[in-house]
Amino acid sequence: MTLRIVPISFAEASAFVAKHHRHHKPPTGAKLWLAVTPAAGTTICGVLIAGRPVARALDDGWTLEVTRCCTDGTRNACSKLYAAAWRAARALGYRKLLTYTLPEEGGASLRGAGWRLVGAAGGGSWNCPSRPRVDTHPTQQKLRWEAS
Repeated sequence: MTLRIVPISFAEASAFVAKHHRHHKPPTGAKLWLAVTPAAGTTICGVLIAGRPVARALDDGWTLEVTRCCTDGTRNACSKLYAAAWRAARALGYRKLLTYTLPEEGGASLRGAGWRLVGAAGGGSWNCPSRPRVDTHPTQQKLRWEAS
């Protein structure tokens, strides 16, 4: 099946994430959002949302982070979105695009889009006595991927 990248509003992308993502809610903000559809149709089968890096140390002004990539399971939709996101980020002047996966996620879509595995990163909870939080997302160590 041929897929194509199409424009989408942030509100529509967030609604798709709210309906289809396995373990995350939509992000609160973003700088880039894309959708993918089958070439012959208009039904959205996946979205990607990217914004400033969550880790302050990586927020250098030249880096974006894919905070959500979500599909309905359509074959190759993730790879199409990751490749298109890197092309768009480069066109906007960014030098690096990064994302994180859970260790049990294989990363085939990222490898298929030309990304490289950098290594293990992060993990843990943001909860602390001075600012209590309830963790509703996976807190184990993640794998960091980069396109550059």
